[in-house]
Amino acid sequence: MLTISVNPVAFSIGSLEISWYGIMVAIAVAVLLVVMLREARRRGITQEIYGIFISGVVGGIVGARVAYIIYDWSYFVAHPLAVFGFQGMAQNGMLIGVVAAALIYMGVTRMRFSSLLRMGDVLAVGAPLGLAIARVGCNIRGCCYGQPTPFHIFPLALEYTNPNSLAPLNTPLYPIAFYHLVWGLIVFGLVWRLRERFKPAGSLFFFFMCIFAAGDFAIRMLRVDDPVLWGLRQAQVMDLAAIVIFLPWLLVLMRRFRRQTLAAEVANYPEQEPNQAV
Repeated sequence: MLTISVNPVAFSIGSLEISWYGIMVAIAVAVLLVVMLREARRRGITQEIYGIFISGVVGGIVGARVAYIIYDWSYFVAHPLAVFGFQGMAQNGMLIGVVAAALIYMGVTRMRFSSLLRMGDVLAVGAPLGLAIARVGCNIRGCCYGQPTPFHIFPLALEYTNPNSLAPLNTPLYPIAFYHLVWGLIVFGLVWRLRERFKPAGSLFFFFMCIFAAGDFAIRMLRVDDPVLWGLRQAQVMDLAAIVIFLPWLLVLMRRFRRQTLAAEVANYPEQEPNQAV
């Protein structure tokens, strides 16, 4: 069993507390930008990368905060001023916020949808790594804790001892934030390895959204969250919605691309001349 006694507050500047969670989120955003710039250069994308990145960051923060507020609605009704803080973010809401912000950016700048799909593929390469890094902050903060494990000798059980932790103290818990971190790294490895194989534009992003949502859905079975629909947590419902939306889109996109590729190959295949009698 592992014990986490680290104070979630890294340091204070007067009355302002800087948390490890905030630090890790900032590092995650920086790493995401570096990976996106690298991938954009590899794909020959040189325009609008910063504009859509900033839009995505803003949309992600807003979406994550809104989803968290909806999840804990009763608390925020009783404490309305807490809405303007950043001490609670929802991962799935962040992804939805990024997508919404990208669509708004496309409408405002009149970007072609095909160009937006190419940007989505660039995002898909760096997003799982950024999400994994942010989960380091979750592990320290204890915000995404799991159910108490019935096995006290469970080798990866976590026990929080710092009074500033958000998790129950001195209780062996399933290391859900650690599972999220590992899953993010696994998805990053898959996307990185397959990034040149997914055609056409947009298919890599749809693949990322589907596979990431599937793993997230499974991990949250061990989370301590109240069910909202059919015994599922809010995030699980959003995971299912992502799969229902993006998986058919991915299949249609890839099938259409294969048909177009096959048609092009047939059209370019030289016609054989008929055999001439000797």
